[in-house]
Amino acid sequence: MTFPVSPTPDIATLHTIEQRILWLAVRMIDAANRRDETEIKVGGHQASSASMVSIMTALWFGHIGGEDKVAIKPHASPVYHAIKYLTGELDRSYLTRLREFGGLQSYPSRTKDPDVFDFSTGSVGLGAVAPLFASAARRYVDAHHGPRPSTRFIATVGDAELDEGNVWEAIADPALQDLGNVTLIVDLNRQSLDRVVPGIQTRRLTRFFAEAGWHVIEVKYGTELQAAFARDGGDVLRRQIDEMPNERYQSLFAVEGTELRARFLEGADPSVGRFLESVPDDDLGRLIRNLGGHDLGELLRAYRRADAVTDRPTVIFAYTIKGWGLPIAGDPMNHSAQLSDAQVADLRTSVGLDEETEWDRFDPKSAAGKICAAVGAGINNEPVPPRPSVPAPEASGARHKPVTSSQEAFGRILVQLGRDPELAARMVTVSPDVAVSTNLGGWINAQGVFSPTESVDYSGPDRLLKWNPSPDGRHIELGISEMNLFLLLGQLGLSHEHDGEMLLPIGTVYDPFVLRGLDALIYSLYNDSRFIIAGTPSGVTLAPEGGAHQSSITPSVGLELPGIVAVEPGYAAAVDWLLTDALRDLGAQGGKSRYLRLSTRPLDQSPFTIAMERLGEAALRHDVIAGGYRLREPAPDRDRVILAAAGPVMPEVLSAAEILEEEGVGATVLDITSQDRLFHAWRGSLDDAARTASRPVDPGHISEIIRPEERRAPIVTVHDASPHSMAWLGSVFGQRVIPIGVDRFGESGTIRDLYRAMGFLPEQIVNAALVSLDT
Repeated sequence: MTFPVSPTPDIATLHTIEQRILWLAVRMIDAANRRDETEIKVGGHQASSASMVSIMTALWFGHIGGEDKVAIKPHASPVYHAIKYLTGELDRSYLTRLREFGGLQSYPSRTKDPDVFDFSTGSVGLGAVAPLFASAARRYVDAHHGPRPSTRFIATVGDAELDEGNVWEAIADPALQDLGNVTLIVDLNRQSLDRVVPGIQTRRLTRFFAEAGWHVIEVKYGTELQAAFARDGGDVLRRQIDEMPNERYQSLFAVEGTELRARFLEGADPSVGRFLESVPDDDLGRLIRNLGGHDLGELLRAYRRADAVTDRPTVIFAYTIKGWGLPIAGDPMNHSAQLSDAQVADLRTSVGLDEETEWDRFDPKSAAGKICAAVGAGINNEPVPPRPSVPAPEASGARHKPVTSSQEAFGRILVQLGRDPELAARMVTVSPDVAVSTNLGGWINAQGVFSPTESVDYSGPDRLLKWNPSPDGRHIELGISEMNLFLLLGQLGLSHEHDGEMLLPIGTVYDPFVLRGLDALIYSLYNDSRFIIAGTPSGVTLAPEGGAHQSSITPSVGLELPGIVAVEPGYAAAVDWLLTDALRDLGAQGGKSRYLRLSTRPLDQSPFTIAMERLGEAALRHDVIAGGYRLREPAPDRDRVILAAAGPVMPEVLSAAEILEEEGVGATVLDITSQDRLFHAWRGSLDDAARTASRPVDPGHISEIIRPEERRAPIVTVHDASPHSMAWLGSVFGQRVIPIGVDRFGESGTIRDLYRAMGFLPEQIVNAALVSLDT
């Protein structure tokens, strides 16, 4: 692995660019907070941006190339936009539209900012490791589709971001080891939002990374301090600074001259004072604050050292000053501080600008202008072509047992789809140590486990699961970390944009633990990634496992999240149609990810077969994909009730319908395969009506499964989930609703025990239906 080496620019010119970036970043935040229409504090992070200016100047103008991918520290987004403006990618009009609707986002967003193509950041800790997962995705793509150009995957992060637990889950996972094209650059300014970080934390961090197998580089001191240390007696100065607590070191930033000397030497060995006698008072502050994270030459050398080590990832601890170059430098309370009018004016003057020229780019003929133009020509983003269509069939052709679960069907369907070489070449499965218990065993036996190198399987030929890791494998096994699962799915789902090769990522996880990885799931969707996640097993139907493994609110999460469509099929053929539809949608213009909520409860498939004979396969497939279908028709000329349900509770609902028929009540049974699609079609019709001030015309597919003559009938919803999740169904046509669901934590028992506790037994559903008719 070799990376192209950028020519080292003239440091003086680089410093000129650095100062202009600092000015633009500060002024963008200043302008955002001066908009007349502001009702609340706009915010922004001038100090946090300032500490990153040197790191990002050296990175963009002296190191990276057009193939490299970089995640930006969230609070440094104005620095990034300033760079993109100076290199010609960002239009000047955006500089005064930071944190404005339709303008530049508060934190880098690859879906909402005009100049961010690599990674969104903002939920701290996630962007910090996103390039690590992107590198893992690139390693997989290279192994299966041929090597891409050499690419660096770089993250710039604040030191406080390393408090996030997901960072360490990622760094420790064996599936993410040996990624030598990854560099994590830590802005070590020793300040978080509320405090100065104790020095012991820095030592721990370096040790943690080293013990995880990372190459560790410290850029602690600039060239002036290093030169001082190299003089006779300089070791006493180094020891004084090294041993000084962070809190005390930070306190020195607010003073200069004789006061600074007195405070710096307080309690020091007399030899330190003697050594500093040759340093004038006016120069002392500059010397002791000469940190490596603001020395462009030291940073460039550190980046080259990172490139030289290609068998493991690198972390660079760049010691910086929060608020560097500003009057608020080092102030423990500077996180959200804003410069005053006078301070902004002084900074403008110091970089040679006035109110007429403050937003100008460099003169194209100047040395700085030429470097900016050259960097823009080589690095600025190019539009990504549309995703290719996915050749997924309407159905896999898998054969299913007469009695089977949706989870078992899912496993069989994957195996069958994998027999299509063109489709299998793009499919990759991922699980956090739950592959077998989520029915991926057949897929693994057929497709193998991915490893960048060949490994020997010592389990023997008689083992049912063939675990033979190799570069040809199409399953990636992670440790038990749902955060890692969703972060890897997110980057595999961006392989078209990052690697020029679209993959079809499919993850599995126990459904209750979708919530454990929820932040990473949201992050991946916000990045506009495309993937499929199967949450299985789910609900209190997983009866013996008890309340810790029984999910109830995940359907609500799936319904409410943008960028993903939640589906909950109970029958095998419905799983098949919804999964193949999901695969096609991953490549469609405007397509979305999928969340399949599945179960291990085996269901008799004959009710679905009967519905197919009544409706026809094509019509039933259409209804299943659209969100629901009429599983059972009512007897005519009777009082009507609608039983709407999803997933594994269908046998109880069908039995309840039979009992109601015996009681003289006609019961329609709706199998809701995607309340997500039903809800958003209805909600879309209301939005259209509100925009045009007209009556809603068509609430979507729900009008096809709830017929006009049934729209005064009550609805009983039955869902192995929170009862509120389907309660909205009555709002479409103004029908009475009695929702039955899970509104307390479950416990261990049989399915019948748990169903009785939640009101899912047929006689309980019947009682609810009769009450709805009498209300």
